[in-house]
Amino acid sequence: MIAVLCGGDGKEREVSLRSGKAVCDALNETGEFEAELLDLKALSDVAKVKGYDGAFIAMHGDWGEGGLLQAKLAEMKIPYTGSGPEASALAMNKWKAQEVFKKEGIRTPNALLWPQSFADVKAKFGLDVVVKPCSGGSTVGLSIIRGLTELALTKAAYLARESYNGDVIVEEYIDGRELTCAVWDNHGKTEALPIIEIKPHEGFYDYANKYTAGATEYIVPAKLTDEEISQVSEMAVKAHKVLGCSGYSRSDFRLSNDGKAYILEVNTAPGMTATSLVPKAAKAKGISMSEFVKAVMKMAHL
Repeated sequence: MIAVLCGGDGKEREVSLRSGKAVCDALNETGEFEAELLDLKALSDVAKVKGYDGAFIAMHGDWGEGGLLQAKLAEMKIPYTGSGPEASALAMNKWKAQEVFKKEGIRTPNALLWPQSFADVKAKFGLDVVVKPCSGGSTVGLSIIRGLTELALTKAAYLARESYNGDVIVEEYIDGRELTCAVWDNHGKTEALPIIEIKPHEGFYDYANKYTAGATEYIVPAKLTDEEISQVSEMAVKAHKVLGCSGYSRSDFRLSNDGKAYILEVNTAPGMTATSLVPKAAKAKGISMSEFVKAVMKMAHL
């Protein structure tokens, strides 16, 4: 019996519950696995996993995605999906991940850790910036400021800090297109799935646009040049490897108006709901949800 771990106590709890249900249903459809949901409301609830044959992690953010849950499962010798504790923690910390990207020659936006003076931010980035929590996902606490003012910067920084009670990143805004690229370790080889372009009907790709059906247009595969496809796919695969990820991950990008891709972050436990991006990318390659989760489960850590 496989335990599908979802829930948590953070900002992404509801999304995680939906991901968990979708994964659980898909695993049961495979005919190879029997699965049931386990709603973990605290890290201590991991004790409930004892006795299961394995765990599929459908947690998003906080301790469920950031390495703590993975470390507990490893201690319990329960096979689990996705990346290990170190890679999970590194990917969750966007600032540290960006430092790795820069060291490895993977293009990423210029960034600063808050607090910084308004004058310094304006001098470095101009009037267009992104302010976001250092950890967390689903764009919770993220603000895009077009036309920077000191008040707007201060409000955005406090929103980001309030959302996850941690460090805040201020980075340059890359004008262009929103892309995402999932990768998976398929029979020992890390492969990129078809790239998706994300086009919200209003505003930017925030929490509401992510999880409201019909609010966003997804173009799968994205209409890109061969060079742009190669660039984004290779960056996603390289990011997965340099962070030490395993199983599968999803990298988010901005593609500038002059055709340069910038990696924003790597998600080690990406959403798996009906509107989520990894299932859409797999489907575009002819891989059903049940086939995908079966393959991911078979790659589980021991």
